[in-house]
Amino acid sequence: MLHCGQNVEGVHNTDCFSEENLLKLKEIMYDHKVTAGSYLFWEGDAADKLYFIKQGRVKITKSSDEGKSFILYIYGEGDLFGQLDPFHNSLHNFNAEVIEDSVIGVIQQKDLETVLWQHGDLAIEFMKWMGMMHRMTQTKFRDLMMFGKPGALCSTLIRLSNSYGAQEGNRIHITKKLTNSELADMIGATRESVNRMLSEFKKLNVISMDNNNLVIENIDYLKNICQCENCPKDMCRI
Repeated sequence: MLHCGQNVEGVHNTDCFSEENLLKLKEIMYDHKVTAGSYLFWEGDAADKLYFIKQGRVKITKSSDEGKSFILYIYGEGDLFGQLDPFHNSLHNFNAEVIEDSVIGVIQQKDLETVLWQHGDLAIEFMKWMGMMHRMTQTKFRDLMMFGKPGALCSTLIRLSNSYGAQEGNRIHITKKLTNSELADMIGATRESVNRMLSEFKKLNVISMDNNNLVIENIDYLKNICQCENCPKDMCRI
């Protein structure tokens, strides 16, 4: 049995499934090719499928009443996502936007229910996966609600270091390029406020830039601001 893992190179949120059981899930998928800029589902659509990324990237967003888009997750190759309610017909609470040309494995709810009924060990692993996904969402909302925008930005930078960080001594290079607008959408802030906070962090030598990539120079400072609880890396990810 593997442990649920973070989205770093070679590690995905499906690592809580054994290879044998992940293969069982793949056997009931059908492939769906989607282009960048399209949507797999919108908020309010029927939530009756799961999605496995075979190639590409997808971001999960939530829209506010004012039309502001908040990025909850960015999923990559090897990640499984979706929203299923076993007790009644539910609707999606989020949007799923394809951000690069992708190949998505789609699992229908009725097919999933059949294979879970047939294989008890897979059902247990699936419950662990669902629990992990719920806990990840809870921790993200906790950061936003309890520590304000600075704490949420610090938490996001820590999550980026776990998801896309390359350690070089005491420095962590973020290999994934993100704009300040994207960072703002991850914490529900404006681009201007993120610019100010990042500038302040640069003055304090907490972060720096290298070829337009973020470099974390002092991750302990970030952890102190957001009162980091040192959650496992499978929880602390983008």
